[in-house]
Amino acid sequence: MTEFVNEKNLAEFEAFLQSHPEGHFAQSSLWAKQKPAWKWRAILCRGQDGRIKGALSFLIRKMPVVRKNMMYACRGPVCDLDDRETFGELVEAAKKLAKQEKAYVIKMDPDVPSSNTEFAKMLEDFGFKTRDTGKNFEAIQPKYVFRLYLNGRSEEEVMASFHQKWRYNIRLAGKKGVEIRLCGKEMVPEFARIMVETGVRDNFATRPPEYFANMLDNLGDKCRLYMAFFEGQPIAGTLAILYGDKVWYLYGASSNVHRNLMPNYLLQWSMIQWAIENNCRVYDFRGVSGDVSEDNPHYGLFRFKQGFGGDFTEFVGEYDFVQNKLAYFIAEKGSLAYKSLAAKVYMLKHRKKDQA
Repeated sequence: MTEFVNEKNLAEFEAFLQSHPEGHFAQSSLWAKQKPAWKWRAILCRGQDGRIKGALSFLIRKMPVVRKNMMYACRGPVCDLDDRETFGELVEAAKKLAKQEKAYVIKMDPDVPSSNTEFAKMLEDFGFKTRDTGKNFEAIQPKYVFRLYLNGRSEEEVMASFHQKWRYNIRLAGKKGVEIRLCGKEMVPEFARIMVETGVRDNFATRPPEYFANMLDNLGDKCRLYMAFFEGQPIAGTLAILYGDKVWYLYGASSNVHRNLMPNYLLQWSMIQWAIENNCRVYDFRGVSGDVSEDNPHYGLFRFKQGFGGDFTEFVGEYDFVQNKLAYFIAEKGSLAYKSLAAKVYMLKHRKKDQA
């Protein structure tokens, strides 16, 4: 039995997400507040005992040119991945919602490893088609991540699992005078400034300061801004989210100066400590490239996260249930072109600022 999430069952829905091993912050109503340009709708499925046994939430937005909606289930569904009946009920309810919302596609990128071939087959059995989104960062969400499974280990045990050089760098940062502070919105402008500096250096687009400030408001105590200081000046920062039994490293930035002090290593350790304090099962380093060759420009990011002893994880990737083939074709082609153009404009704009 399925129903839509509303004010009456919202608290029950959130409690289910946070207690379920497949729970994810991107499926929550809290994250929906971070995406005000999108409409949020969520479906829950109950068992015969009346308790929630599955959930699936969508961000819905009208796409340019086609003027039809995309329904996007970011890291959904949340249910027993072997429960075909529950998954089927959620999909059928999603199809009905798609008709109501005039959606041309139902898009999912489940938090499910590619090794779970049975789940991938179940997606295909229900009419979903996989998309080849490449090995770098072409997809909406990263297809490849590093995950550190904490599994009740102490700080000493977790630290011992790091590469020797990584343990040295964490201690070096402290010895050299790097100080990690938990900060509020007052430090967002500095974090955003350093983020732009990082984006120009590493060739990626960044968010405006308001986005990070809103995140601290919308997620409350589930979101933390960590800043690294040296001699009173901010030199690096990270944003992390705690939800259920997981902590995610969401954003990171480092100044071009004092990188030799290894502030990023100490920042990572501070976020891992937060996960350990809250008895989390997983610390998620988030995205890396699936191309692990040394000549890949993203190889440095891969090596940095690898050194903390996590597991390299490939997800099943994006799957689409197409409702309107023509609109889907136009929207997908247009989206790729827009992303490419926007990235080029962003980099040109900020490089000109640096040269001014």
